Amino acid sequence: MTEKQSIFGRITQLARANINALIDQAEDPQKMLDQLVRDYTNSIAEAEKAIAQTIGNLRLAEQDYNEDVAAAREWGSKALAASARADQYRTAGDAANADKFDNLAKVALGKQITAETEVRDATPLIASQRETVEKLKAGLAQMKDKLGQLKQRRDTLVARQKSAQAQQTVQTAISSINVLDPTSELARFEEKVRREEALAMGQAEIAASSLDAQFAELEADGAQIEIEARLAALKSGGQPQQLGTTPVTPQIEA
Repeated sequence: MTEKQSIFGRITQLARANINALIDQAEDPQKMLDQLVRDYTNSIAEAEKAIAQTIGNLRLAEQDYNEDVAAAREWGSKALAASARADQYRTAGDAANADKFDNLAKVALGKQITAETEVRDATPLIASQRETVEKLKAGLAQMKDKLGQLKQRRDTLVARQKSAQAQQTVQTAISSINVLDPTSELARFEEKVRREEALAMGQAEIAASSLDAQFAELEADGAQIEIEARLAALKSGGQPQQLGTTPVTPQIEA
């Protein structure tokens, strides 16, 4: 396989590559796209060099073809002129010069035939080279278009990946301060405050219960003192004073 055929085959293969399928199958799409961009760039450079060489060879072949066409035309003119001169000499009775120019005409005709053969042989080769050049140019254009698509997809993919990473970072930050999340720092702090408030309420209830008990005890002591006082009054022969009553002094009417 010639280098031209190898380059042409590579161009065809890369131009037909399904980028979306390659991305879907890749474990790391960004690395795969970066590698594809490098491969396409290198292949495009090689293809451009090969196409330039092919075009150069085509132009040389076309120059040779045109020279052969011109040579065939020129030798035909020379053969015609030599034959006419031979006829003139033969009419004048100069057979020697007539034969001489007829021989020159034959030489010219031989040269014309050789040039025409070169033209005939070169025609299909030049047509084939022209077709190959056009295919190479079309393949190269497709490769360049594919390269543009690759770069665009890569840039889009990288942008999407960065956006997704940024969203993940934001979501992680939001979840870390979610007041409804029992594992968040704020929730733990709130639970600590609630426990301290509960402790304070419990201590307040204990303190209130103790105070009520002291007042109850004080009231009980007061009642016992009243009982002891009334008992002492009874023993001394007096009348016990009723709680909440005041003695009334009788008034003498005039």
